[in-house]
Amino acid sequence: MSPRTGRPKSDNPKTNDIKVRVDDETLKALNDYCYNNNQTRAEVIRKAIIQFLGKKK
Repeated sequence: MSPRTGRPKSDNPKTNDIKVRVDDETLKALNDYCYNNNQTRAEVIRKAIIQFLGKKK
C-alpha cells in the first residue's frame, strides 16, 4: 500500500460555520482592511471575535 496522501489533519479544525449579513459600507471596510493587512476575512473575523470576548491569543 502507498502512504496516505492529502492534507494533514488539523489540531484545531474549523468545523462550525457562521453566516452574517452586513451592509455595503461594513463589507467595503472589511475588504479594505483585509487587503491592506494581507489577511482573509475569516482570519480577521476570528481575531475580532476573540478580541471582543477579551481573550488573547
